[in-house]
Amino acid sequence: MIYIFFLSRILFGGYFVWNGFNHFKKLNSMAGYAAMKRVPMPKLAVAVSGLLAILGGLGIILGLYVFFAVLALVIFLVPVTFKMHAFWNETDPNAKRMEHIQFTKNLALLGGALAYLFI
Repeated sequence: MIYIFFLSRILFGGYFVWNGFNHFKKLNSMAGYAAMKRVPMPKLAVAVSGLLAILGGLGIILGLYVFFAVLALVIFLVPVTFKMHAFWNETDPNAKRMEHIQFTKNLALLGGALAYLFI
């Protein structure tokens, strides 16, 4: 059972580490998308959110400072979920569907992150 738990930490934390690094790799294009969503200081917001994702993901993988790792993920996920994936603001049906999928995915990730507080 311990191996399955370790695998879950690698998969869950790895998701955030990978995506956090993508924030830096694709900084300009992600900042452009954030600007389109009216995020203030989009380049800085993308960089900070990438850093939060990396730190949170590494904390989950390594099992170190888990409370702070979860806190970093919550600080990352809550604003991103409600600002970047506000499906209720979309008028195009396809865009609305895609944002709804991303919104609910982020809620599931938030639930998964919070669960690590109880392990």
